[in-house]
Amino acid sequence: MKFVKTHNDPQSAARCGVITTDHGQIETPIFMPVGTVGSVKGIYHRDLKDDIKAEIILGNTYHLYLRPGLDVLKAAGGLHKFESWDRPILTDSGGFQVFSLSPIRKLTEDGCIFRSHIDGSKHLFTPENNMDTQRIIGADIVMAFDECCPGDADYRYAKKSLELTQRWLERCSKHFDATEPLYGYSQALFPIVQGCVYPDLRRQAVEHAAALDREGYAIGGLAVGEPTEKMYEMLEVVCPILPEDKPRYLMGVGTPANILEGIARGVDMFDCVMPTRNGRNGMLFTWDGIINIKNKKWADDFSPLDPKGTSFVDHTYTRAYLRHLFIAGEIFAGQIASEHNLAFYLDLVREARKHIKAGDFKAWKDETVKRITTRL
Repeated sequence: MKFVKTHNDPQSAARCGVITTDHGQIETPIFMPVGTVGSVKGIYHRDLKDDIKAEIILGNTYHLYLRPGLDVLKAAGGLHKFESWDRPILTDSGGFQVFSLSPIRKLTEDGCIFRSHIDGSKHLFTPENNMDTQRIIGADIVMAFDECCPGDADYRYAKKSLELTQRWLERCSKHFDATEPLYGYSQALFPIVQGCVYPDLRRQAVEHAAALDREGYAIGGLAVGEPTEKMYEMLEVVCPILPEDKPRYLMGVGTPANILEGIARGVDMFDCVMPTRNGRNGMLFTWDGIINIKNKKWADDFSPLDPKGTSFVDHTYTRAYLRHLFIAGEIFAGQIASEHNLAFYLDLVREARKHIKAGDFKAWKDETVKRITTRL
């Protein structure tokens, strides 16, 4: 994997670049649709490519390890072939899922013992077998195995958690370098910078991760319960000291405003379930603001979903029709809303790239954030 930075915004830390993988190029800043179990919920790959124009999607190690399982994925030739996706894939290591399973998991120096949410069976993730698992899944970009510290953790817990994550990172990096890809294309390993909301811990995490000189760096443990302003504060601590010539990935974030504010602080890559999850519940993100399409006010609104949008669904279906589908309980409603939201998120980062290149990103971002956070 290679990354080339191409542009800087003169009034912020925003930047453009190109990531090159064996499955294609990714222009940054980029939003990555989440395909947890090998599927972006409710979306055809045809639409991901042609309408939404996704350049990379995600899979999740924890979920794929449990189902369909490593034997099936290996027999299929990896996740790309299994889900018929020929563009880049990134896999999360499962650290966040382990964090969210706190009642049914136990952390040790060796790794994490957890029980499946599917059948209660007992499993162990170590840094080493987690790297092996992600080799079998076969993503272009894989994450180191970490502990995702709660956003409200006290300093003592956060420090202890970071130290464990750093020891695990060293083991991940060593084992990754001692193994080879299985399917004839290269893979890249990203460390995850933790440290909760404590600037000194975040700086320590960056210094430790950067010393390993990996292909890119993820920023984890944000949007997990801390105030939004704390998230921005931690980005202002971390991004200026991360390597300038490597991509920066803010994990699991977030709202359209979060993404623009993250870009302004130097982040290159984002993912979040929000566009599809909120879409399935009737929330539409548009260039003029946020719509709850289930509200009665849209019952006789025959305007397009988003007159300023670029997707097929934006100009094919009306707000009144989509509301009708939701009220009627039609599955198609969630599909339309999800496709619209994902297309909006990809449009958002494409517009951000245009304004970074034009040198007026900050002014555009400030105006856009006010508009897209309005409740319609």
